[in-house]
Amino acid sequence: MSWELVAGLETHIELSTKTKIFCQCTTEFGGEPNTHCCPVCIGLPGTLPKLNKAVVEYAVKAGLATNCKIRNISKMDRKNYVYPDLPKAYQISQYDKPLCEGGFITLSSGKNINITRIHIEEDAGKLVHQRGDTYIDYNRGGVPLIEIVSEPDIRSIDEAVEYIEKLRLIMKYIGVSDVKMQEGSLRCDVNISVRKNGAEAFGTRAEIKNMNSLNFIAKAMEYEFNRQIDILESGGKIVQETRRYNSDLNITESMRGKEDADDYRYFRDPDLVTISVTDKEIENYKSNLPELPREKMRRFTEEYGLPHDDTELLIKYKKIAEYFEKASKSVENKKTVSNFMLSQIFRRLSTEEEKEECNISIPPQYLNELVILVENKKLTSNMARNALEQMIDTGKPVMEFVSESDMEGIDEEALRSICEKAVAANEKAVSEYLKGKEKAIGSIIGFIMKETKGKADAALATEIVKQLIKQ
Repeated sequence: MSWELVAGLETHIELSTKTKIFCQCTTEFGGEPNTHCCPVCIGLPGTLPKLNKAVVEYAVKAGLATNCKIRNISKMDRKNYVYPDLPKAYQISQYDKPLCEGGFITLSSGKNINITRIHIEEDAGKLVHQRGDTYIDYNRGGVPLIEIVSEPDIRSIDEAVEYIEKLRLIMKYIGVSDVKMQEGSLRCDVNISVRKNGAEAFGTRAEIKNMNSLNFIAKAMEYEFNRQIDILESGGKIVQETRRYNSDLNITESMRGKEDADDYRYFRDPDLVTISVTDKEIENYKSNLPELPREKMRRFTEEYGLPHDDTELLIKYKKIAEYFEKASKSVENKKTVSNFMLSQIFRRLSTEEEKEECNISIPPQYLNELVILVENKKLTSNMARNALEQMIDTGKPVMEFVSESDMEGIDEEALRSICEKAVAANEKAVSEYLKGKEKAIGSIIGFIMKETKGKADAALATEIVKQLIKQ
């Protein structure tokens, strides 16, 4: 019997506002426990929240970037539950009138993963478990979140991972969040069920809470998919519940029975005013959105002529994509810039964080100058590669490492003479080439490059060498 996975994601994204959603406390990550708090965010009696306008603006931008409709009138609600990380015993969130509804994310396959809603809410504190004791750090309490709820449209682990990656990239491009999963800026609750292939009705779902690693999400989904199949094929029934992922054992574990909306006793928060976003404001936010990843992907491939794989790597990191654009200014063949960046420069950026921050020792103008010299045939590719290594090492421009004589090049007559010398000096390589070993010509070209100190045009030298060998 074959089974189909059905999944939907609730993605919590911390917004990059300077202050919290209902008070003036900083949202800065870290800090000594319970130092980024005030009476409002720890819920002391008599305190009154005041909604941070920037939170609404960021949420609207997120909605527009994910093809949502923006609600002109919405409100804040109280979601009631008792847990140590929530000192008020309720979370201020949105229930029946979320700010954004009905969007979608398009996967590389062309499939849309539909978005039910995006609403704003406050984050809870953090429980710290040490040596059998539990401590509470309320620094994170009151940090503004958007929760992006997808439809149960996901049918594979790969689709889930791609959906999250595309969501992360969009949020980063529009500047509403740093979406650093390792710092908890993006966390996912995975709702997963199984059904027989061809069935229309959904199975009973389990929710895996607070996942902040793509690797763990993939492993948890795989385990839970197989767990539910094993239960059903053994004649059992799936219980609707909330589960956690245990990374040490690579299993999901039951936490509690799954709550429904009625259990939270939602009602409108009486301390907060109605949220109003006019059509004019929505249009203004929309017109000021930056170029989104999908638009940049189209432009890089269609207008710049870059291969799909190059484009994916460049736009994966917003600052890298911006660096590439500046380095490509007035360059005819932008693939040359891409080649330098994805080979030599990326090799120096060993971590994802370095790529995210675009920690490149030379400004894009320096790379631009180097590539223009190559296009004007002032430098060979080999000379440019050598110069770029020195540029990256020192942070200095190309002219610090090449001279006027280096850029004079070698005329074809002189190059032919050197090629004749190279062919005569590499009889073994010539013999191997004549026997069909194409790579053997590499040692002859290497000889030529050494003789010319890298000034020779490798493509022209290869053409001349092949002519000489066939004579």
